[in-house]
Amino acid sequence: MDIVLATRNRKKAEEMKKILEQGAMSSVNIFTLNDFPECPDVKEDGNTFEENAIKKAVHASKCTGIIAIADDSGIEVDALNGAPGIFSARYAGESADDRANLEKLLKEMEHLPYERRGARFVCCIALASQDGVDGVRTFFGYAEGRIGTEPRGKKGFGYDPVFYPEGYDITFAEMSEDKKNAISHRYKALKELQKYLKEKTG
Repeated sequence: MDIVLATRNRKKAEEMKKILEQGAMSSVNIFTLNDFPECPDVKEDGNTFEENAIKKAVHASKCTGIIAIADDSGIEVDALNGAPGIFSARYAGESADDRANLEKLLKEMEHLPYERRGARFVCCIALASQDGVDGVRTFFGYAEGRIGTEPRGKKGFGYDPVFYPEGYDITFAEMSEDKKNAISHRYKALKELQKYLKEKTG
C-alpha cells in the first residue's frame, strides 16, 4: 500500500515516518509531497486543526492519486487564551521561522510565573482517499506540559526547545527521538490512526 504524508517539512515527515514504521507499517510505502513536486501547496485557512488537516489530506490524495495522511498541529498556551494555536507555524508572521516564533512566544510570556505557564501540544491527523471529504477520518493526540523561560536542547523543531512535557524536567528538544516519539501529541494521534487501520484491515 502506498501512502503520502501531506507535508514538505522534512523534520515533521521524518518524525511521522519513524512513528508509523514502529507501528508495524514497515510494509507500507511512505512518500511525502517532496516526491510529488507537481502538487501545489494548499492554503491552511481553516479555523481549527481538524479543518486544516482535512483540507491538506484531501488535496494531497486528489493530487497524488493515493491515500494521504495530513498533520496539523500546534501549541496552545492557557495564559494566552489558547494562542498561538492554529497560527503556531506563523505566529511571528507568514514568513517567520522557528526562532522568530519562539522569541515572540517567550516575549509575550516573560512576566508569567511558573504556575501560569501551562500549555499543550495538539495534533490532528487526517486520513483521506480519493473518495473526497466524506471518506476522511481524523484522529487527535495531546501532550500536556508547560513553557519554559528560555530555549533548551538542539533536537526536534518548532516549539520543542521551550516545551516541558508533564512529568519531565527536560524539554522535547533535549529528549532523544525515541523518548519524544513515545509521549508526543503526534505519536498519540498516529497511534489512533494505526488502531483504526488495523481494525479496518483485520
